[in-house]
Amino acid sequence: MPERVRHGAAIGADLARLDGPDKVTGAARYAADFRLDGLLHAVMAVSGIARGRVTGLDVAAAEAHPGVVRVMTPENVPKLARSPDAKDGPFGFKLDLLQDEAVRYANQPIAVVIAETLEAATEGARLLAPRYATEAVRVGLDGEPVVPEAVGPGAPARAGYGDVAAGLGAAQTCIEATYETAAQYHNALEPHAAVASWEGDHLTLYTPSQALALATARIAGLFGIPPGNIHIVSHYLGGGFGSKGMVTSPQILAILAARLVGRPVKLVTRREQMFGPVGHRAATRQTLKLGAGADGTLTAFDHHTLTQTSRYDDFIEPSGIISRNLYASPALASTHEAVRVDIATPIFMRAPGEASGSVAIESALDELAAELNLDPLELRLRNYAEVEPVSKKPFSSKALRDCYAQGAERFGWASRPTAPRQMRDADGLLVGWGMGTATYPASMFQAEARAVVRADGTALVETAQHDMGQGAWTSLAQIAADGLGLPLESVTLSIGHNRLPNGGLAGGSTGTATAGMALHNAGQAVIAALAELAVNDPASPLYGAGNAGVAAEGGRLARRDDPARSESFSEILARAGRDSVEARGTGAADPAAKKAYAMHAHGAVFAEVLVDPDLGQIRVSRLVGAFAAGRIVNPRLVRSQYYGGMIWGVSFALHEHAAMDARTGRFLNNNLAEYHLPVNADIPAMEAILVEEADPHVNPLGIKGVGEIGITGTAGAIANAVWHATGVRVRDIPITLDKLLG
Repeated sequence: MPERVRHGAAIGADLARLDGPDKVTGAARYAADFRLDGLLHAVMAVSGIARGRVTGLDVAAAEAHPGVVRVMTPENVPKLARSPDAKDGPFGFKLDLLQDEAVRYANQPIAVVIAETLEAATEGARLLAPRYATEAVRVGLDGEPVVPEAVGPGAPARAGYGDVAAGLGAAQTCIEATYETAAQYHNALEPHAAVASWEGDHLTLYTPSQALALATARIAGLFGIPPGNIHIVSHYLGGGFGSKGMVTSPQILAILAARLVGRPVKLVTRREQMFGPVGHRAATRQTLKLGAGADGTLTAFDHHTLTQTSRYDDFIEPSGIISRNLYASPALASTHEAVRVDIATPIFMRAPGEASGSVAIESALDELAAELNLDPLELRLRNYAEVEPVSKKPFSSKALRDCYAQGAERFGWASRPTAPRQMRDADGLLVGWGMGTATYPASMFQAEARAVVRADGTALVETAQHDMGQGAWTSLAQIAADGLGLPLESVTLSIGHNRLPNGGLAGGSTGTATAGMALHNAGQAVIAALAELAVNDPASPLYGAGNAGVAAEGGRLARRDDPARSESFSEILARAGRDSVEARGTGAADPAAKKAYAMHAHGAVFAEVLVDPDLGQIRVSRLVGAFAAGRIVNPRLVRSQYYGGMIWGVSFALHEHAAMDARTGRFLNNNLAEYHLPVNADIPAMEAILVEEADPHVNPLGIKGVGEIGITGTAGAIANAVWHATGVRVRDIPITLDKLLG
């Protein structure tokens, strides 16, 4: 078991974002804000069909337009050192880089117009007037499914134990229900953008990235240049949510365009172009079969997922993996199939699998509770998993009972009537209450960091991590300050470009734990180096204490056996004649702990909805979430993450839905006017309760991720609240008024 880390004053402090002033004053520079000398603007022309090939482009008309410099097509696109179809593990998807005239999905890039101004490039793209040879299109979830080997980032497509058929046969009560979730498309506030500039075979790239090391490796492979020749700058991201975890086609097209014309090029996807080449969450059709005894304990749990993937690549939405760690059952089956259709390849999207899977599971549990005439919370407590169901491992920590209790008490759940349509507000609107369980794995990747303590007592800490809005500029600085035993104001954090030590991936709710451990360990290594100087110096009050016999706090080292005997970092360095001392540290999961324990964050979400009985209009009026995620680095930032996840749960349950013409495979609502997302008026009074939890196994800092757990549980809680208000069970998500009235 790793030794628990002692914390100073910074970890746990409820601090505002250190980068906040730069963001509100405009000093923070996002990728598209960089303007280089000689900069040209590039605009993608995208396909107006979903399957077939481009038979003609009016390149002459486009290049004749004033300001247009060049049109990049399959005929003149610079050659790559490696095929864009080559895979780089679970995070390397096939790219569309004008390698031929084939069209594989709607909105696929088919040309890039490069011009002196954005307006000229936009008009040039229109003038291309593409011609096509079309082929029959297949979209939707109907078709011959394939059975994959793996889903998501490599989880087994099938898992389970026990005899599910026998368990269902022995059950007192069974339910079988099918739930569908709509496709959702990445629409971060900041679209995918790139400013690319070549000097010989050296590339400078300003682009939003959740994984600088992965981006560097992919670009180096594609262009056949050393990784050291690539400088990627990504100081700020206007949202990522998985879509910026790997480089996408628009970013590489910007690099190719800059190479073609020999000048810096900026390419920013238009909002409608976010629907296609930058990834999405695939639609699902999930069938749940649950059996229970008379007391409500499960006898069998069968969760089958049918989802979509593209014809040309593989990513399977892992909706069933959440069923493997959520509820106790003597028999469980979790399986996946996929239909290949004419869409762009789905990718990771906030809580991939868990978000889509949890809404189906939590709805099914609610249906079972209604059949048993049992309170939904009581049903979940009766099937509480004391160990992870599939692996049988003990949890490294699990405070879910506390989440249930605190959330229910704050919400007032005890006064909920069991039957639906029993509550109305003063205006006659139907009131419904629902709940859902939240969970997300607590994982870590590998990271490195560097720390330097200088003669003036200040420190610089560096790691190539990423702030995509979650507050990494602040939380990582807090961890680094405590690791160094310095006040936060004495520490400068450097993140956001790839010439820093590899900070790992900001995804999978891993960024704080991964980079935080690396920063903490780098700080501890610096403290050890300072202690080495002091305890071996006869002039030091720490002389003879030994490295283990001193502790750092407030910029000073003190003897553990006599804290009055201390000296500052500056004094130690001055006497040693040193300007600074530096060291590196790494962060990674403990293989022994991973093997011994199941590691997850947990929570419970309670929702209240108001439904117009005549019009079917739904409003979420109240949300309370209680979450346990280990040690909290910054309560303010953690609540912000929970709120963001819960808001996405509202979007998932009631709003978000990419509509596609089944005849053509083209989008019907690829804009933010018709692709509905919650606005301020849609968001209720929200509360996020931070449930105390100490985890001695997940990592020495005791940190679990919080970025994705908020969406799990929330959509299901809202769906259940709609049923409780109306008595109508809608199994097609999102729930819209036509589904209630129909």
